[in-house]
Amino acid sequence: MAKKSGSLKSTLAVSLNNYLDAGAIVAGSSGITLWQNYLGLSEMHLGWLNALSANALGAAIGAIIGGFLADKFGRKFIFTYNLLVYMLGVLIVMFSFSYPMLLAGFLITGISVGVGVPASWTYISESSEVGNRGRNICISQMSWGLGPMFILFFGMLLAPGGVLYGPVESLAHAIIGADAAQAAVEVFSSRVVFLTLFIVAFIAWTLQRQLEESKEYTAQKAVDKSGIVDNIKMLFTNKIAVRTVAFLAAIYLSWNLVASVMGFFMPHIYETAGGLSNETANMLSCVSWVFVVVTTFIISFFVDKVAHRFFYVFGLVAALTAWLLIIGGGVQTIGGIWLFTILWGINNGSSVQIFYALWGSELFPAKFRAGAQGLMFFIVRGLSALWGLIFTFIYGENGEGFTLAAYCMIALLAVSLVVGLLGMPNTRGRSLDDIVKERYGENF
Repeated sequence: MAKKSGSLKSTLAVSLNNYLDAGAIVAGSSGITLWQNYLGLSEMHLGWLNALSANALGAAIGAIIGGFLADKFGRKFIFTYNLLVYMLGVLIVMFSFSYPMLLAGFLITGISVGVGVPASWTYISESSEVGNRGRNICISQMSWGLGPMFILFFGMLLAPGGVLYGPVESLAHAIIGADAAQAAVEVFSSRVVFLTLFIVAFIAWTLQRQLEESKEYTAQKAVDKSGIVDNIKMLFTNKIAVRTVAFLAAIYLSWNLVASVMGFFMPHIYETAGGLSNETANMLSCVSWVFVVVTTFIISFFVDKVAHRFFYVFGLVAALTAWLLIIGGGVQTIGGIWLFTILWGINNGSSVQIFYALWGSELFPAKFRAGAQGLMFFIVRGLSALWGLIFTFIYGENGEGFTLAAYCMIALLAVSLVVGLLGMPNTRGRSLDDIVKERYGENF
C-alpha cells in the first residue's frame, strides 16, 4: 500500500510538467490577439510564435535533447534543472516589449517543455505499479487538461471586459503611465496570466527536486554503461525500435497536427471565424478543457481494466464528429460552437496523447526509453511547427479558409484512427520488464 501511495504522490509532482506544457501553449493562445494588437503583428508573425513555442519547434528541440539526457544522467537530473529554464522563458514573455523578445520567450519556454516531457512520462511509467500505469498516465493527462482550464479561466477574468480587468488596467497604468496606448494596457492581462505559470513552475521545481531517481533506471545503469551515442545507434539500428517509433510517431503526429492548431489558435478561431469576443472565446475554450479533465478522470478508473481499443476509438470518433458537424456551418452559430467545444473536449479527454504516452514508455527498454520518446516528440512537434505556418495560409487573415482547414483536420484524424487500430499493441496488465523481454529479448 505504501508503494501505491508513493506512486501516486510522485505522479502528481511530475504531472505538473504537463500543466506547464499545455498551460504555456494556451497562455500564448488566450492572449494572442492582445499581443497582435499591441505589437502590430500579422498572421505570419502569429504563425512563427506558434512554430517556435511549446506547441511545436521549441518543444521539439528540447525533447530530442532532454530524452537522451534523461537516459544518460537520469530522470531526476532533468527535474532538478529544467524548470529553471522554463521560469526564465516565462519571465521574458512577461516583460516583452518587442516581437523578437516575445519570440525568444516563447522559444525558451518551449525548449524547457520539450526537455521535460520524455523524462516525465518515462518516470511515471517506471514508478507505477502494473495495475496503475494507465491510471497514472491519465492523471498526467488530467494535469495537461487542468493547465489550459485554469489558464483560460484566468484569461477570461483578466481579459478586457472581464471581471478582474479593472485591477489589471490599474496595474498597467501604474507601470507604463496613465497616457499609455490602450493596446499596451490590455496586453497586461496576458502578462499576469504568464505570472501564474511562473508561480506553478516554482512549486513544481521545489517538489520534483525531492523525488528519488527511478529504480528501474538505477538498476539499468548498474549493469549497462552505454553512452548517449551508443543509445542513439541502438535506437536507429534495432528493427523493433524503428518500427515502434514509426507507429507511435504516425498516430501521434496525425492527431497532434490537429491538436496543436486547436491548442494555440482555438480562441483566435472563435474570434475570427465565429465572431466572438476575446472574453467569450476564452470562456468556451475553458469549457472545452473542463470536459477534458472530467473525461480523463472517468477513464482513469477503467483504462487498466478495459481494452485500450475502446477508449482510443471513442476519443477519435468524438473528434471526427466535432469537425464534421462544424463544417456544416456550426462555427457561425453559438449552438454549433458549443457542440464543437464539448466534443473536442471529450476527444482530448480520451485522446491519442494518453496512449502515445503510455505505449511510448512501455514499448522501449529503459536504456533508450526517454531518448526514443524525445525523438518521436521531436518529429511530431517539429512537423507541427511547419504545419502551424501552413495553417495560417490555409486559414487566412479572417478565417476565410476555415472550411478547407476543417477538411484537413478530418483527414488527419482519420489517419490516426486507422493506423492506431492496425498497429495497437497488447500491453495492458503487463510489467515493463515482461513487455521489453517479449519484444527485444533477454539482452535488454
